Amino acid sequence: MSVVRDLRVLLRLPDFRRLLTVRLLSQSADGVYQVALAAYVVFSPEKQTSPAAIASAMAVLLLPYSVVGPFAGVLLDRWQRRQVFLYGNLLRAVLAAGTALLIVGSAPDWIFYASALSVTAVNRFVLSGLSAALPRVVDDERLVVANSLSPTAGTLAATVGGGLAFAVRLLGWESDAAVVLLGAGLYLCSGLASLRMDRALLGPDRELIQPRLGAALTSTARGLTDGLHHLRRQRPAARALAAMTVLRFCYGALTVTLLMLCRYAWAGDPGSTDGLALLGLALGISGAGFFVAALITPWAVGRLGTYGWMVVCAGCAALLVPALWLPFSPAPVLIAAFALGLVSQGSKIATDTVVQSSVDDAFRGRVFSLYDVLFNVAFVSAAAVAALVLPPDGRSVSLVVGVAVLYAAVALTLAFCRRNAQGGRGLWGYNPPPGPKG
Repeated sequence: MSVVRDLRVLLRLPDFRRLLTVRLLSQSADGVYQVALAAYVVFSPEKQTSPAAIASAMAVLLLPYSVVGPFAGVLLDRWQRRQVFLYGNLLRAVLAAGTALLIVGSAPDWIFYASALSVTAVNRFVLSGLSAALPRVVDDERLVVANSLSPTAGTLAATVGGGLAFAVRLLGWESDAAVVLLGAGLYLCSGLASLRMDRALLGPDRELIQPRLGAALTSTARGLTDGLHHLRRQRPAARALAAMTVLRFCYGALTVTLLMLCRYAWAGDPGSTDGLALLGLALGISGAGFFVAALITPWAVGRLGTYGWMVVCAGCAALLVPALWLPFSPAPVLIAAFALGLVSQGSKIATDTVVQSSVDDAFRGRVFSLYDVLFNVAFVSAAAVAALVLPPDGRSVSLVVGVAVLYAAVALTLAFCRRNAQGGRGLWGYNPPPGPKG
């Protein structure tokens, strides 16, 4: 079945369309909110940003919820996911509006970060819930295509939201607080859009729901242990998550490098918006890479298997990163942004598919929360390493070469393990089990 025909079939499913609408609105709001925060923290003229400052900001925003993420997953497997989308997005709208007020009032940094941290916390529930709910609205046969369309469309929506934030700021709407309020409005729309779905549609199954919060919290430790044991038994998912964690580390290190290059090396005259414009362009080009990944990943996974496709993605990145980044010039780095967008999203689609196909529904929320934790820890760790290695202008040969070596290590490791993948079929390794027809 061709990708185009599969996409048409998916978009004819009303519940899939409704879930996709919630994702698009939610992640476009994420894009607006994150760009507004980046502009305020990194590009404000009064702030002398350093790699260490960026790493500290990422740690404040992400690490605390890397600790509580698995516990959120246990709750996510007991709360109705439709309600998580409704109340989570409404709460984020209120919290984002609070962040805007703090920007206007020039509040101390610790209060500002606490507010942003609250929005990030709720985001953990919403994104994990969206991934866990996807198999409830499509059959197994089309799960790879659904994973290509849905998360990639969400990433594109975040890119569009970020582009919208860049555009309104560069066109003269220079108030970061006003841009944050735009994000709050999109969060509100996402919450209201979830009301179009039946309350029980997205699971978990009724017998797994514990409406009393106390009962859910008392089972958190046991549930987390059960989730980890379940993941240990599902080796295809465990291997894919390990590989994706390293790829995320590489992506984080290059993201911090790009921020520093845009802030200083490519910024032009003091007070110029050239650096911010280049960052926005890089994000837009990377979004095009995400889109291409959505189109070609179902075909690539069908031909190579999920591990095989991840080998190709990591191997290409290992070759392209030093070739395009080491000149530290805007044009080749923008080309690299497209390639890394394709590689990162292609690998993520493959990983999502392995996890969803091999993890039982009762554990899916916990595993995706662990997935989220690995993403956060890898990204923050990359920022910490970048803070130690990067000079103020962002030009570091050793960091770029080190990232290329990590990409190569992932490609070689997955290629070595592909024949031993549990349930693997085909030349390149694991393929998800076929679902029922129709």
